[in-house]
Amino acid sequence: MNNLKPSNQTKLFGLNKYIAEFIKLYDNDRLPPKILLSGQKGLGKSTLAYHLINYILSKEEKFKYDYDKFEIDPNNHSFKLTQNRSNTNLTVIDVDSEKKTIDINQIRELINNLNKSSFNEKPRFVLIDNIEYLNKNSINALLKILEEPNKNIYFVLINNNKKVLSTLLSRCINFKINLNNNECLNVANKLLNNKLHETINNDLLHYYLTPGYIYNLIELGKKNNYDLYKLNLKELLEIIINENHFKKENSFKYMFFDLIEFYFRKINLTYNEKIDKKYSYFLEKISYTKRFNLDEETLLMEFKDSVLNG
Repeated sequence: MNNLKPSNQTKLFGLNKYIAEFIKLYDNDRLPPKILLSGQKGLGKSTLAYHLINYILSKEEKFKYDYDKFEIDPNNHSFKLTQNRSNTNLTVIDVDSEKKTIDINQIRELINNLNKSSFNEKPRFVLIDNIEYLNKNSINALLKILEEPNKNIYFVLINNNKKVLSTLLSRCINFKINLNNNECLNVANKLLNNKLHETINNDLLHYYLTPGYIYNLIELGKKNNYDLYKLNLKELLEIIINENHFKKENSFKYMFFDLIEFYFRKINLTYNEKIDKKYSYFLEKISYTKRFNLDEETLLMEFKDSVLNG
Protein backbone atom coordinates (compact mmCIF):
# COMPACT_ATOMS: atom_id res chain seq x y z
CA MET A 1 0.00 0.00 0.00
CA ASN A 2 2.78 2.41 -0.98
CA ASN A 3 2.50 5.92 -2.37
CA LEU A 4 -1.25 6.14 -1.99
CA LYS A 5 -1.44 9.88 -2.51
CA PRO A 6 -4.47 10.65 -4.69
CA SER A 7 -2.27 12.10 -7.46
CA ASN A 8 -0.36 8.78 -7.69
CA GLN A 9 -3.33 6.47 -8.09
CA THR A 10 -3.56 5.00 -11.58
CA LYS A 11 -6.44 2.71 -10.56
CA LEU A 12 -9.83 3.80 -9.27
CA PHE A 13 -11.61 1.44 -6.89
CA GLY A 14 -15.23 1.58 -5.82
CA LEU A 15 -16.10 4.87 -7.55
CA ASN A 16 -16.64 3.66 -11.11
CA LYS A 17 -20.24 4.86 -11.29
CA TYR A 18 -19.16 8.38 -10.35
CA ILE A 19 -16.33 8.66 -12.88
CA ALA A 20 -18.64 7.26 -15.58
CA GLU A 21 -21.23 9.93 -14.77
CA PHE A 22 -18.69 12.75 -14.94
CA ILE A 23 -17.21 11.47 -18.19
CA LYS A 24 -20.68 11.30 -19.73
CA LEU A 25 -21.37 14.88 -18.64
CA TYR A 26 -18.09 16.11 -20.12
CA ASP A 27 -18.51 14.26 -23.43
CA ASN A 28 -21.96 15.83 -23.77
CA ASP A 29 -20.64 19.34 -22.95
CA ARG A 30 -22.62 19.36 -19.71
CA LEU A 31 -19.89 19.11 -17.08
CA PRO A 32 -20.40 21.98 -14.60
CA PRO A 33 -17.42 24.34 -14.44
CA LYS A 34 -17.65 24.49 -10.63
CA ILE A 35 -17.96 21.10 -8.92
CA LEU A 36 -18.14 20.27 -5.22
CA LEU A 37 -17.36 16.65 -4.29
CA SER A 38 -18.80 16.01 -0.83
CA GLY A 39 -18.40 12.92 1.33
CA GLN A 40 -16.60 11.37 4.26
CA LYS A 41 -12.86 11.94 4.30
CA GLY A 42 -10.87 9.05 2.84
CA LEU A 43 -13.45 7.80 0.32
CA GLY A 44 -11.25 8.64 -2.66
CA LYS A 45 -12.85 11.94 -3.75
CA SER A 46 -9.49 13.48 -4.68
CA THR A 47 -8.46 10.33 -6.54
CA LEU A 48 -11.76 10.53 -8.44
CA ALA A 49 -10.98 14.15 -9.36
CA TYR A 50 -7.50 13.26 -10.65
CA HIS A 51 -8.98 10.50 -12.82
CA LEU A 52 -11.56 12.83 -14.32
CA ILE A 53 -8.90 15.44 -15.00
CA ASN A 54 -6.62 12.89 -16.64
CA TYR A 55 -9.46 11.58 -18.81
CA ILE A 56 -10.02 15.10 -20.16
CA LEU A 57 -6.39 16.19 -20.52
CA SER A 58 -5.23 12.91 -22.10
CA LYS A 59 -7.97 12.65 -24.76
CA GLU A 60 -5.66 13.72 -27.59
CA GLU A 61 -2.46 12.27 -26.11
CA LYS A 62 -0.71 8.94 -26.37
CA PHE A 63 -1.57 6.46 -23.62
CA LYS A 64 -4.87 8.19 -22.95
CA TYR A 65 -7.19 7.31 -20.08
CA ASP A 66 -8.57 3.76 -20.24
CA TYR A 67 -12.31 4.24 -19.88
CA ASP A 68 -13.08 0.50 -19.92
CA LYS A 69 -10.85 -0.18 -16.92
CA PHE A 70 -11.07 3.28 -15.33
CA GLU A 71 -7.30 3.47 -15.22
CA ILE A 72 -4.66 6.11 -15.87
CA ASP A 73 -1.78 4.96 -18.04
CA PRO A 74 1.45 5.73 -16.12
CA ASN A 75 3.15 6.49 -19.45
CA ASN A 76 0.71 9.30 -20.21
CA HIS A 77 2.31 12.73 -20.63
CA SER A 78 -0.28 14.66 -18.57
CA PHE A 79 -0.03 12.13 -15.76
CA LYS A 80 3.76 12.47 -15.67
CA LEU A 81 3.48 16.25 -15.56
CA THR A 82 1.03 15.97 -12.68
CA GLN A 83 3.47 13.70 -10.83
CA ASN A 84 6.19 16.31 -11.29
CA ARG A 85 3.84 19.12 -10.25
CA SER A 86 4.55 20.82 -13.56
CA ASN A 87 1.20 20.39 -15.31
CA THR A 88 0.27 23.90 -16.43
CA ASN A 89 -3.32 22.77 -16.96
CA LEU A 90 -3.76 21.77 -13.32
CA THR A 91 -3.40 23.88 -10.17
CA VAL A 92 -3.71 22.03 -6.87
CA ILE A 93 -4.36 23.86 -3.60
CA ASP A 94 -4.31 22.22 -0.18
CA VAL A 95 -3.44 23.21 3.36
CA ASP A 96 0.33 23.27 3.94
CA SER A 97 1.50 20.74 6.52
CA GLU A 98 2.98 23.49 8.73
CA LYS A 99 -0.15 25.67 8.62
CA LYS A 100 -3.68 25.39 9.96
CA THR A 101 -5.51 27.02 7.05
CA ILE A 102 -5.43 27.59 3.31
CA ASP A 103 -4.42 31.23 3.40
CA ILE A 104 -5.24 34.10 1.09
CA ASN A 105 -1.75 34.13 -0.47
CA GLN A 106 -2.44 30.71 -1.98
CA ILE A 107 -5.66 32.05 -3.56
CA ARG A 108 -3.90 35.20 -4.78
CA GLU A 109 -1.25 33.08 -6.45
CA LEU A 110 -4.04 31.03 -8.04
CA ILE A 111 -5.68 34.19 -9.40
CA ASN A 112 -2.38 35.34 -10.89
CA ASN A 113 -1.88 31.97 -12.60
CA LEU A 114 -5.38 31.94 -14.01
CA ASN A 115 -4.91 35.40 -15.49
CA LYS A 116 -1.90 34.22 -17.47
CA SER A 117 -2.34 32.88 -20.98
CA SER A 118 -2.62 29.13 -21.40
CA PHE A 119 0.19 27.24 -23.13
CA ASN A 120 -2.32 25.13 -25.05
CA GLU A 121 -5.99 24.88 -25.93
CA LYS A 122 -6.80 22.25 -23.32
CA PRO A 123 -9.13 22.97 -20.39
CA ARG A 124 -7.51 24.16 -17.18
CA PHE A 125 -8.40 22.71 -13.80
CA VAL A 126 -8.23 24.02 -10.25
CA LEU A 127 -8.40 21.30 -7.60
CA ILE A 128 -8.86 22.57 -4.05
CA ASP A 129 -8.63 19.79 -1.48
CA ASN A 130 -9.86 19.98 2.12
CA ILE A 131 -11.89 23.16 1.64
CA GLU A 132 -12.77 23.15 5.34
CA TYR A 133 -9.30 24.68 5.82
CA LEU A 134 -10.14 27.79 3.79
CA ASN A 135 -10.15 30.80 6.12
CA LYS A 136 -12.49 33.78 5.85
CA ASN A 137 -10.16 35.87 3.69
CA SER A 138 -9.26 33.03 1.33
CA ILE A 139 -12.94 32.13 0.91
CA ASN A 140 -13.84 35.72 0.02
CA ALA A 141 -11.06 35.86 -2.56
CA LEU A 142 -12.10 32.49 -3.97
CA LEU A 143 -15.74 33.55 -4.27
CA LYS A 144 -14.77 36.36 -6.62
CA ILE A 145 -13.10 34.07 -9.15
CA LEU A 146 -15.84 31.44 -8.81
CA GLU A 147 -18.44 34.07 -9.63
CA GLU A 148 -16.85 35.02 -12.93
CA PRO A 149 -14.36 32.31 -13.91
CA ASN A 150 -12.27 32.60 -17.06
CA LYS A 151 -13.37 30.55 -20.02
CA ASN A 152 -12.45 26.85 -20.24
CA ILE A 153 -11.54 26.63 -16.54
CA TYR A 154 -13.00 23.98 -14.24
CA PHE A 155 -12.98 24.13 -10.43
CA VAL A 156 -13.17 20.93 -8.38
CA LEU A 157 -13.56 21.45 -4.64
CA ILE A 158 -13.24 18.60 -2.14
CA ASN A 159 -15.51 18.79 0.91
CA ASN A 160 -15.05 16.25 3.71
CA ASN A 161 -18.64 16.37 4.97
CA LYS A 162 -18.06 19.70 6.69
CA LYS A 163 -20.45 22.63 6.75
CA VAL A 164 -19.99 24.75 3.62
CA LEU A 165 -20.78 28.46 3.52
CA SER A 166 -23.98 29.06 1.58
CA THR A 167 -22.20 31.63 -0.60
CA LEU A 168 -19.68 29.00 -1.66
CA LEU A 169 -22.24 26.22 -1.99
CA SER A 170 -24.49 28.34 -4.21
CA ARG A 171 -21.71 28.79 -6.77
CA CYS A 172 -21.04 25.06 -7.20
CA ILE A 173 -22.91 21.93 -8.23
CA ASN A 174 -22.69 19.56 -5.28
CA PHE A 175 -22.10 15.85 -5.97
CA LYS A 176 -22.39 13.58 -2.93
CA ILE A 177 -19.96 10.64 -2.90
CA ASN A 178 -20.83 7.60 -0.79
CA LEU A 179 -19.49 4.12 -0.09
CA ASN A 180 -21.03 1.73 2.42
CA ASN A 181 -18.91 -0.10 4.97
CA ASN A 182 -18.49 -3.26 2.87
CA GLU A 183 -17.48 -1.21 -0.16
CA CYS A 184 -14.90 0.68 1.92
CA LEU A 185 -13.39 -2.56 3.20
CA ASN A 186 -13.37 -4.07 -0.31
CA VAL A 187 -11.53 -1.03 -1.68
CA ALA A 188 -9.00 -1.13 1.17
CA ASN A 189 -8.51 -4.85 0.60
CA LYS A 190 -7.76 -4.27 -3.10
CA LEU A 191 -5.29 -1.53 -2.22
CA LEU A 192 -3.61 -3.99 0.15
CA ASN A 193 -3.43 -6.72 -2.48
CA ASN A 194 -6.11 -8.73 -0.66
CA LYS A 195 -4.17 -8.72 2.61
CA LEU A 196 -6.36 -6.43 4.70
CA HIS A 197 -7.23 -9.05 7.31
CA GLU A 198 -3.60 -10.14 7.54
CA THR A 199 -2.51 -6.55 8.21
CA ILE A 200 -5.04 -5.12 10.67
CA ASN A 201 -6.75 -6.67 13.69
CA ASN A 202 -10.45 -7.15 13.00
CA ASP A 203 -11.10 -5.34 16.29
CA LEU A 204 -9.94 -2.13 14.55
CA LEU A 205 -12.14 -2.49 11.48
CA HIS A 206 -15.51 -0.80 11.81
CA TYR A 207 -18.10 1.21 9.94
CA TYR A 208 -16.39 4.58 10.48
CA LEU A 209 -13.34 3.57 8.47
CA THR A 210 -12.82 4.67 4.88
CA PRO A 211 -10.01 3.41 2.60
CA GLY A 212 -8.07 6.62 3.26
CA TYR A 213 -8.43 6.23 7.00
CA ILE A 214 -7.20 2.64 6.78
CA TYR A 215 -4.22 3.88 4.78
CA ASN A 216 -3.42 6.50 7.45
CA LEU A 217 -3.74 3.85 10.14
CA ILE A 218 -1.30 1.57 8.33
CA GLU A 219 1.11 4.47 7.77
CA LEU A 220 1.00 5.22 11.51
CA GLY A 221 1.86 1.59 12.20
CA LYS A 222 4.73 1.58 9.70
CA LYS A 223 6.29 4.80 10.99
CA ASN A 224 6.24 3.60 14.57
CA ASN A 225 6.72 -0.15 14.15
CA TYR A 226 3.28 -0.97 15.58
CA ASP A 227 1.93 -4.39 14.71
CA LEU A 228 -1.68 -3.50 13.90
CA TYR A 229 -2.56 -7.16 13.51
CA LYS A 230 -1.80 -7.76 17.22
CA LEU A 231 -3.24 -4.51 18.65
CA ASN A 232 -6.87 -4.32 19.75
CA LEU A 233 -8.85 -1.07 19.80
CA LYS A 234 -8.22 -0.21 23.46
CA GLU A 235 -4.48 -0.80 23.11
CA LEU A 236 -4.34 1.38 20.00
CA LEU A 237 -6.21 4.23 21.70
CA GLU A 238 -3.83 4.10 24.67
CA ILE A 239 -0.79 4.21 22.37
CA ILE A 240 -2.15 7.17 20.39
CA ILE A 241 -2.80 9.17 23.56
CA ASN A 242 0.42 8.21 25.35
CA GLU A 243 2.58 8.97 22.30
CA ASN A 244 0.73 12.20 21.42
CA HIS A 245 -0.06 10.99 17.90
CA PHE A 246 -3.15 13.17 17.87
CA LYS A 247 -0.72 16.12 17.77
CA LYS A 248 1.92 14.63 15.49
CA GLU A 249 -0.39 13.13 12.86
CA ASN A 250 -2.76 15.83 11.59
CA SER A 251 -4.33 13.52 8.98
CA PHE A 252 -5.10 11.03 11.78
CA LYS A 253 -6.78 13.46 14.17
CA TYR A 254 -10.39 13.16 13.08
CA MET A 255 -10.17 9.42 12.60
CA PHE A 256 -9.07 9.23 16.22
CA PHE A 257 -12.28 10.95 17.30
CA ASP A 258 -14.18 8.32 15.30
CA LEU A 259 -12.22 5.58 17.07
CA ILE A 260 -13.34 7.01 20.41
CA GLU A 261 -16.99 6.93 19.30
CA PHE A 262 -16.56 3.37 18.07
CA TYR A 263 -14.99 2.34 21.36
CA PHE A 264 -18.02 3.61 23.28
CA ARG A 265 -20.37 1.71 21.00
CA LYS A 266 -18.23 -1.40 21.41
CA ILE A 267 -18.22 -1.37 25.22
CA ASN A 268 -21.93 -0.51 25.40
CA LEU A 269 -23.36 -3.27 23.22
CA THR A 270 -25.64 -4.17 26.12
CA TYR A 271 -27.02 -0.86 27.35
CA ASN A 272 -25.33 0.57 30.44
CA GLU A 273 -26.64 3.94 31.67
CA LYS A 274 -23.30 4.98 33.20
CA ILE A 275 -21.42 4.31 29.95
CA ASP A 276 -24.16 5.98 27.92
CA LYS A 277 -23.86 9.18 29.97
CA LYS A 278 -20.10 9.22 29.45
CA TYR A 279 -20.64 8.61 25.73
CA SER A 280 -23.01 11.59 25.45
CA TYR A 281 -20.62 13.75 27.45
CA PHE A 282 -17.61 12.97 25.25
CA LEU A 283 -19.59 13.27 22.03
CA GLU A 284 -20.47 16.81 23.02
CA LYS A 285 -16.86 17.60 23.94
CA ILE A 286 -15.58 16.15 20.65
CA SER A 287 -18.10 18.21 18.69
CA TYR A 288 -17.10 21.36 20.59
CA THR A 289 -13.41 20.67 20.06
CA LYS A 290 -13.88 20.15 16.32
CA ARG A 291 -16.11 23.18 15.86
CA PHE A 292 -13.79 25.64 17.56
CA ASN A 293 -10.51 23.93 16.60
CA LEU A 294 -9.50 23.58 20.27
CA ASP A 295 -6.54 21.73 21.69
CA GLU A 296 -7.39 18.04 22.06
CA GLU A 297 -4.99 17.13 24.86
CA THR A 298 -7.30 17.88 27.79
CA LEU A 299 -10.18 15.97 26.20
CA LEU A 300 -8.08 12.91 25.40
CA MET A 301 -6.41 12.73 28.79
CA GLU A 302 -9.83 12.93 30.41
CA PHE A 303 -11.05 10.14 28.11
CA LYS A 304 -8.06 8.00 29.06
CA ASP A 305 -8.53 8.49 32.81
CA SER A 306 -12.32 8.29 32.85
CA VAL A 307 -12.97 5.59 30.27
CA LEU A 308 -9.91 3.55 29.29
CA ASN A 309 -8.62 3.34 32.85
CA GLY A 310 -12.00 3.81 34.56
